[in-house]
Amino acid sequence: MCLNKNYILLLVFGLLSIKTNGQAVNNAVKTIQMKVETGLQFDVVRFNVKPGQAVKIVFENTDDMDHNMLITKPGAREEVVMAALNLGEKGPELNYIPKSDKVLWSVPVISPHQKKTIEFTAPKEPGVYPYVCTYPGHGFVMYGAMYVNTTGKMPALEKDMNIPPNRRGAEMSDGEKHDDMHAGHKMPAKPKPLHPYKPIAPYLYRVFIAGASPAAIAVSLPDDLSYCWDAGTCRLRFAWKGGFLDNSELWKGKGDVLAKVVGKVYFRDNAFPFRLAQNGKEPVAAYKGYKLINRYPEFHYTIDGISVYEMVKPGNNKNGLVRTFRIPQANKTIWFVTNENDGVKYASSKGKWTQNKLKLTAAEAKSFTITLTAKEGAEL
Repeated sequence: MCLNKNYILLLVFGLLSIKTNGQAVNNAVKTIQMKVETGLQFDVVRFNVKPGQAVKIVFENTDDMDHNMLITKPGAREEVVMAALNLGEKGPELNYIPKSDKVLWSVPVISPHQKKTIEFTAPKEPGVYPYVCTYPGHGFVMYGAMYVNTTGKMPALEKDMNIPPNRRGAEMSDGEKHDDMHAGHKMPAKPKPLHPYKPIAPYLYRVFIAGASPAAIAVSLPDDLSYCWDAGTCRLRFAWKGGFLDNSELWKGKGDVLAKVVGKVYFRDNAFPFRLAQNGKEPVAAYKGYKLINRYPEFHYTIDGISVYEMVKPGNNKNGLVRTFRIPQANKTIWFVTNENDGVKYASSKGKWTQNKLKLTAAEAKSFTITLTAKEGAEL
């Protein structure tokens, strides 16, 4: 049978067109718009891509605390989370991204209202590839799953062990429902506590908490001691003993709840402590961040442009705190002011006390400690 030459050409081009169009469909870029929900949750708890497919994730931090996002090899999420925690003082500069072949792709730490995009080619090997935030305190609760397969199928949400327990479908206790626009999840009737794992002190957590600004940082210390350091006002706001935090209300998906202190508050600071003259006005304070030293945060801030570094540790008697200060650029007398009604007794390694004021020479202010010991029966 003879075929017309033009017919053969049309047939060849038609087959090429079908193949090309098929490849275009299969290789179309999968774009995921990823945000953050209240309660340390990615709003997209899982998604599916094809092996070798081009993927684009637009990660927007819609929360009030910092987050990152790492995609790991199958089964490696918890290992990567622990590696991030073990970065210690190097964590912030590495964006809490450990150097590991288990980490495939990552978005560095981004602050509230920032957005980052990553683009990659999905693995050719089918499997479940976890993604997780490894910012301290987040990694064991804030994660999701990228399914790589040709079928586009994922297990029933309530049976999906690759997503957090509180994303598997129960109704909220107050009858509200919190539907994930991408996965149809609902929040649980019994929300998980702030830490559904057993962390090892010291560790910190960014929280909303009564008695501090929205930039509060809660720190759990050894000896069952805790404190709230306020990055918004650059000072230690209060300290307590007997537990850490109850944040269970947060897991109901409400954005207007506060963390609850577990234990007894024995110290509350009523005013900014530093003065640059004995009866001078309160200096202008500006927060500059913190770094971890042996897992203890050292906070950095300035007072009228002068750098101050502060670290808080448990006292030797397990009944108070030791605040270590460094003011390397001190070039004049500095005063540390206390309040007799703040619940503690004070002692200092340097300087001279005049009633409730500690006078430090420029040399003394470069490095000194102040010990806070809870007064007997103090509860504020």
